[in-house]
Amino acid sequence: MAEFIERKRWLFFGLPFTFTKYYIKEDMLTIDQGLLKTVESDCYMYKVQDVQHSATLIEKMFKLGTITCFTGDTTDPIIKIEHVRNSKAIKDFILDCSEKARLKRRTVNMLDIGAGGDIMDVD
Repeated sequence: MAEFIERKRWLFFGLPFTFTKYYIKEDMLTIDQGLLKTVESDCYMYKVQDVQHSATLIEKMFKLGTITCFTGDTTDPIIKIEHVRNSKAIKDFILDCSEKARLKRRTVNMLDIGAGGDIMDVD
């Protein structure tokens, strides 16, 4: 079973001096944040609908990237995995695992293309 464990890093030299850890497994994405007060947030992979990778110039200089996950989760509709190493590999892993999880649960994502009322209205 493959997984990634990454730490959010400072943009300055990519050093891991933050208190945010990302656990990316085949079935779940978990974010642990904080030192004095810790907050743990989870999202099942089947709820991840789309994934975006971005890297600023400074992130590219220190081989970092940011991954944005658009989910169907009510508490976290947008999850940002910020300033991590191996960001492209993590993005591909999340896309692959989310697709497998949706097929396993037989969950289908439908897009509204705006044709709802136009087709049915016949006068």
